[in-house]
Amino acid sequence: MNEMNRNEIELTTYDRLLRAWENSMEMVRDYEMYSKRIEDEEVKKVFKKFAEDEGMHAAKLRELLMDYKNRTPNNIN
Repeated sequence: MNEMNRNEIELTTYDRLLRAWENSMEMVRDYEMYSKRIEDEEVKKVFKKFAEDEGMHAAKLRELLMDYKNRTPNNIN
């Protein structure tokens, strides 16, 4: 391993899935909060729809995350 690679942090597939799922869950919370605090009905509907859509993304990411974890229990890459 050369000097450059020794100092590099490697993100695994599991790491990326976990980060994407966490980010997606945060977006769901944010969009839900926005939809509850906005009075404009059109904008409120948009944020509510975004929360629902992002919830589906989060669910799929969690499914992939769990499948990946179960597929590679001792070697998560």
